[in-house]
Amino acid sequence: MKILPFTIPVPHDHTIIVQNEVLPYFYKHLHRHQEVQLTWIVEGEGTLIAGNDIRNFSAGDVFLLGSNQPHVFKSDPEYFEPNSTKQVHAITIFFNPQGKLLALLGLPEMKNIHALLQKLSNGFKIPQSIRQNVSGLITTIHLNDGIGRMLAFVQLLQCFSECSDLEPIVSNNYVRSITDSEGMRIGFIYDYIVQNATHQLTLDDVAGQANMTAHAFCRYFKKHTKYTFINFLSKIRVNEACKMLNDADYKTISNVAFSCGFNSVNNFNRVFKTVTGKTPRMYISNYNNIAR
Repeated sequence: MKILPFTIPVPHDHTIIVQNEVLPYFYKHLHRHQEVQLTWIVEGEGTLIAGNDIRNFSAGDVFLLGSNQPHVFKSDPEYFEPNSTKQVHAITIFFNPQGKLLALLGLPEMKNIHALLQKLSNGFKIPQSIRQNVSGLITTIHLNDGIGRMLAFVQLLQCFSECSDLEPIVSNNYVRSITDSEGMRIGFIYDYIVQNATHQLTLDDVAGQANMTAHAFCRYFKKHTKYTFINFLSKIRVNEACKMLNDADYKTISNVAFSCGFNSVNNFNRVFKTVTGKTPRMYISNYNNIAR
């Protein structure tokens, strides 16, 4: 898997591009493009990798991804099983703040919106508090054209600028400039770790896949992701554990721990709390309270 440079087809008479996609699973390759991307997950579950951020996504989530941000929405494994009847549905808006919109965003009345897009240029997740309003405006943008689409888009940006709890999804120190050859290697490494995280994966295993010594791999991986290999692997495994704990059919915490690649329950509890700030039991309790 490599970071593929995408060119979003932009009709000459459109500034805001909308894609409404219903597919068996999301596009599975790490990629990037010049346009800012706003995606509403209408249906589907999986893992989002954006820059050096890794997190679960599920139906209802809305993410804004910055310009040239390497990213991939990786559908859960069951979407790829033979005879799977699962599907994903997403509505995505693409726009380029440095293109035709530059003049609009440069107006004095738009200074708060322009400042927000610059401050959170690496992207953010929409909080629950404005999710319904945002999804409604995305629907309006999708169903309209011309001035109607543009007016709804400005309302959407205003909604973002008035929200005090937008959640950044990529650290500010993440550097997006990466060569294609580096992108190919990092993308391959990401994919290998994600696909094998629930097994007994070692540093030597992954370094070998990258054709590096363990020491050289550690330096390379930390430089390009800001994660150590162990921290990255732990986050992938904890993300998978969160999905299982959110499922009412999960058996026991120990079963979840071993299913996600941990070699002991004590280690699982410690790593889970480090990543989420909660113990697994606290996480379950909090999720159940929210779900009621």
